Amino acid sequence: MNIGIIGAGNIGGTLAKRLAKLGHTVSIANSRGPETLAALAKESGAKAVTVKEAARAGDVVIVTIPEGKIRDLPNDLFAGVSESVVVIDTGNYYPQRDGHIDEIEKGLPESQYAAQKLGRPAVKAFNNIRARHLMENGKPAGAAGRIALPVAGDDARAKKIVLDLVNELGFDPIDAGGLAESWRQQPGSPVYATDLNAEGVRRALQQASKERPREFRAA
Repeated sequence: MNIGIIGAGNIGGTLAKRLAKLGHTVSIANSRGPETLAALAKESGAKAVTVKEAARAGDVVIVTIPEGKIRDLPNDLFAGVSESVVVIDTGNYYPQRDGHIDEIEKGLPESQYAAQKLGRPAVKAFNNIRARHLMENGKPAGAAGRIALPVAGDDARAKKIVLDLVNELGFDPIDAGGLAESWRQQPGSPVYATDLNAEGVRRALQQASKERPREFRAA
């Protein structure tokens, strides 16, 4: 597939390397311009592009930037982009980094907030695993100890594409329901950064509390 990645931090850079190695055509962008991504492009095989070019890269666009920066993206980021393009949000809200985001503090799930700001439906994935584990800990389907990752979204076709990508990267994909339920995989939830297997992820999603832990709320 043709995959655009907006954000070249730990998760974005890791996904660029892994997806390109799997044979996907990857374009990656950051806020500072493609000239600052030369080293990552050379290492990963991804193409360094502008943010708008990444949004128009093809079949899937992965938005993996700090939650507080979502509102700084161009208002017309997806203007003219086909509705068939799948948008993945990997974002997490850390108020100490992102500042106070009122909608999230009042209970709006992080990826619903991102989807509203992007003006596009989104699928939430890759937010609950550390970058190093995403890079190193993938295993073949059926392997013992395979980590499972939750995927939340409202469009069945889009979610199926993301579930398949998770599996291709070496993790058991777990359907975590609609985007309104994606709070179950936010920071501080039982599934966050715990590297659970499929059974463990399903159980953790059910045990999640909608109340945001104190350490993940603005003071």
